[in-house]
Amino acid sequence: MSSLVLPVPFQVSFEFFPPKSAEMEETLWKSIQRLAPLAPRFVSVTYGAGGSTRERTHHTVRRILEETALVPAAHLTCVAASREEIDRVADGYWDAGVRHIVALRGDVPPDRPHPVPGGYAYASDLVAGLRARHDFEISVAAYPEVHPDAPNPSADLDNLKRKIDAGATRAITQFFFDNWTYLRFLDRARKAGITVPIVPGIMPVTNFTQMVKFAKSTGASIPREFARMFEGLDDDPETRKLVAATVAAEQCQQLERAGVTEFHFYTLNRADLTYALCHVLGLRPRPVGAEVAP
Repeated sequence: MSSLVLPVPFQVSFEFFPPKSAEMEETLWKSIQRLAPLAPRFVSVTYGAGGSTRERTHHTVRRILEETALVPAAHLTCVAASREEIDRVADGYWDAGVRHIVALRGDVPPDRPHPVPGGYAYASDLVAGLRARHDFEISVAAYPEVHPDAPNPSADLDNLKRKIDAGATRAITQFFFDNWTYLRFLDRARKAGITVPIVPGIMPVTNFTQMVKFAKSTGASIPREFARMFEGLDDDPETRKLVAATVAAEQCQQLERAGVTEFHFYTLNRADLTYALCHVLGLRPRPVGAEVAP
């Protein structure tokens, strides 16, 4: 296992989703408490499709602010909402002390028009609107395997550049499993003049069947050997976790060798696999807020 240890310091961030029940909220907070000693750069909290979890997202972000020393990044989508609504949310976050927004268009609800009259049409418009109101740090999404709604890779890359030109300071990728896909995308982005950090999003495979569903909805490809590695493990969660940690650690090791020093982990509100992965990679607990070399 020693060959998998990355040189430290490197940086991580963790993504959570707002809980739907008291039981899920307890699981979330146990996960946050477990991961907090790893001193992530930030922790982000997602929106549901069409902004369906807006109030729960706000509640979770505010609780992180009030009850932890972590830096929260609130996801904010512009679908199914007017410009005035979005601006009020942004102002509320700023007044509450939130200084980092993950700005997204969001999934367009099939039964509602987009944009709503006077609303922000695209994530680039949302970024510009946020930048005009407050000095937020703004992260945006990037898609190494192309956004499902993009007509082609060039158009998708042009859209990312518009978001950066509008004022975004970082891009976080959709999860992927083929590192060459990310590295080729990174090379294309640099040649297009995009110079901000493009942080790889890492999704440990906690449930292969669920992962296949996620991948279909996002356009992410799954290597053929994954099916073989997770075959027969549906009812064997302990072995599945070991396999998942090994696969994700190998992915991060390869990326580190290519010069990557920052990772964004999609935790699915579960701490054990993400914590174990970070430990294998060489990250150790330290005081929250401790400085980390860029």
